[in-house]
Amino acid sequence: MSCELCDRAGGELVWNSARCRVIRVADTDYPGFCRVVWNAHAAEMTDLTPDDRRYLMDVVLAVEQAVRDALSPDKINLASLGNVVPHLHWHVIPRFRDDRHFPNPIWGEPRRYVSPSRDTAGLDALLAERLATLA
Repeated sequence: MSCELCDRAGGELVWNSARCRVIRVADTDYPGFCRVVWNAHAAEMTDLTPDDRRYLMDVVLAVEQAVRDALSPDKINLASLGNVVPHLHWHVIPRFRDDRHFPNPIWGEPRRYVSPSRDTAGLDALLAERLATLA
C-alpha cells in the first residue's frame, strides 16, 4: 500500500531530522501553516516509543512557538487527525480572527471569502533556529 507521506515530503521542506520533518503547507489562506511529519510510517502516537513521543512533541511545540513569535496569531490550532492520510503528522495552524474560517476549524464551512495576507518573512529562519537543538 502506498503512503503519501512516506512517498513525498508533503509540502515545502523547512527542516529535517532522522526522526521527523517540518514542512510548510502551501495555503494562501493560512500562511505559516506547518506540518510536523514523522519520517517512519506510523499511524498513532502510541506506535512510537515514549522517547520518540517526547521528541515529536518537542518538535511540535518548537514549531508552535516559532509560528507564534513570527506571526502573532490570535490562536494556534494543533491537530493530529490522519483520517485521510493515516501517517503520523501534526498540523500547526496559526489562526487569526479575520481568517476564512475563524472561529470554525479550517476544514469546515468558510465564514468569509478571503483571508487577509500575512507577512511570513523570517518564519523559516526562526523555525530553523528553534529546531536546531532538536536535530
